[in-house]
Amino acid sequence: MTSPTHGWICYLEIPADDVPRSSAFYRDSFGWRLRQHDDGTVAFDDGREGRVVSGMWVTGRPPMAEPGIVISIMVDDVVAASARIEDSGGVIVRPFDPDGAEKIAWFRDPGGNVLGIYQEP
Repeated sequence: MTSPTHGWICYLEIPADDVPRSSAFYRDSFGWRLRQHDDGTVAFDDGREGRVVSGMWVTGRPPMAEPGIVISIMVDDVVAASARIEDSGGVIVRPFDPDGAEKIAWFRDPGGNVLGIYQEP
């Protein structure tokens, strides 16, 4: 029998050329909690209770600039989240399509990574 967390996506490493700028972007856009490690690295938790996704920003890696696999962040309102992303220094690269099958949009973060936002129908 597998554990209830088997297969659960739980940890991300996000490339960043400016960790303070990128970490502030995710904090301000999505409410992620930031943690400073003793070695100077910055880690995050996604702000939820229970099954938390965590990770850290890493330097020295190229950004995930072209969509291949698109990791999406759950939001309450895709339109409001798009505005917060832009206000926090991100760029919407694929806007929400009200006629689309899903409520999604893609954005480029300050480090050049392309990710998505997703609103449950």
